[in-house]
Amino acid sequence: MQIEDYLSRDDRIVLPIGSTEQHAYLSLGTDCILAERVCLEAAEPLGVPVLPVLPYGLTPRFVSYPGTISLRIESFLGVVTDVLESVAGQGFRRVLIVNGHGGNTGPIQGLAHWGARHPELRIRYHDWWDSQRVMDVVHSVDPEGSHASWMENFPWTRLPGVELPAEAKPLTSTRTLDPVEFREIMGDGSFGGAYQHADEDMLLVWQAGVEEVRDLLQSGWD
Repeated sequence: MQIEDYLSRDDRIVLPIGSTEQHAYLSLGTDCILAERVCLEAAEPLGVPVLPVLPYGLTPRFVSYPGTISLRIESFLGVVTDVLESVAGQGFRRVLIVNGHGGNTGPIQGLAHWGARHPELRIRYHDWWDSQRVMDVVHSVDPEGSHASWMENFPWTRLPGVELPAEAKPLTSTRTLDPVEFREIMGDGSFGGAYQHADEDMLLVWQAGVEEVRDLLQSGWD
């Protein structure tokens, strides 16, 4: 009933999407936690509803790490388009999709074909951590950061009782798509860089992300 009342005066809604996957010493839910939280903090002052985060994404390279869950592309896009069909049928006309996982970015561009069949719906897609605005803050803290490094180490993605290595890990990259070989190369799962920076620095990164999502909700529809 509250949502129905909301739709009488506004047509915006937010869909966070993430992934359940290894993050070295951090939570398996890191991408979900960050995507959902950045949406909630951004949308709350505006009164815009935020859907529960889509917890599974596309992460086939990580499946040799226990706890990682990877969808097929067609499954992932099927769920996202089903969500969009649902909200469009209810009267929502502006949907901001906020992504927390890099592996989702390429395939979700396929939504353009779906969107062309729904001209009444405006869809905005945003990788919250990968914008110029956020990356400028990231690079002011440390130019070296990557998956499962300090860049994703916020107070709300840490695991209690887990100690982090004190020394930074050399940046590591690989083109292999084989999950077993990938784990042999990547070890603990971090792609390299420091494992942690001061909370004061992390909150600067976070604030930039929240403010950008809020700005998109307010004026990112043209």
